Amino acid sequence: MKTRIPNPALILALLVLVLSNIAVFGYLARPASYELTVSFLDVGQGDAILVEGPTGIEMLIDGGKDRSVLRELPRLMGPLDRSIDIVVATHPDADHIGGLPGVFDRYAVTRFFEPGREGDTSLYESLEVSVDRERGIQKGVLRNGMRIHLGGGAYADILHPEDNVAHLRETNDASIVMRVVYGDTEFMLTGDASAWVEDRIVARHGNLIASDVLKAGHHGSKTSTSPTFLAAVDPSIVVVSAGRDNSYGHPNEDVVARIRESGAMLVSTIESGTITFVSDGKAVMQK
Repeated sequence: MKTRIPNPALILALLVLVLSNIAVFGYLARPASYELTVSFLDVGQGDAILVEGPTGIEMLIDGGKDRSVLRELPRLMGPLDRSIDIVVATHPDADHIGGLPGVFDRYAVTRFFEPGREGDTSLYESLEVSVDRERGIQKGVLRNGMRIHLGGGAYADILHPEDNVAHLRETNDASIVMRVVYGDTEFMLTGDASAWVEDRIVARHGNLIASDVLKAGHHGSKTSTSPTFLAAVDPSIVVVSAGRDNSYGHPNEDVVARIRESGAMLVSTIESGTITFVSDGKAVMQK
């Protein structure tokens, strides 16, 4: 009786299949880290922020101006993760929503939030089409006083808009402003809100908006990060999300000087690329 010699190619194929299944199972079954992660993505002249709660809930805030966000997300989420729990468009400007249609095409999104201010660009129409194409997606408008739960005790409190923003002349001032909280740590995320919006938030909340990390409003523009707001937030770190050699001169020199005089450390996606912070609920550390 002849002994059959196994086909080496078949053995190799089976081995690859087994190892792949182990890798997928290990990725899907990974335990929750019980840390909050906030990443400011390198998307050039624009905003895109990925928040991952302690139990794995993912929230993407804005998507930059183009498909750069699709390059960054797999690096942070892993190539096998093809779903996002929450997507927020802070306001309808191109440098915040330009990449979101691509996100909806590639990822399964459960919930989508926006401020209730329509845009008048083809990009905004493209985003609306992408959202409407997603069956079963929960859509909503965010207002001051609302809270988004991110799991494990982490949450995001909405500080702006207060009411209907459809009438506002500047779309920037319709920006959703939120404060992400986990234990004793906080992140203030401002969209492109102008100084009058910031000062209104201070008038309502006072120093109760103190946060470890502040995203400088409007990419470090002179129209935002007012002295009153900066003093009330009192951050240890300020992040500027902007593109290298941008035509707007962001971040503004006076704003940079104001931040440094406050004693906060200034970091920027211009120099550092994607910037990631991790909180264990007690302290914030930059990765």
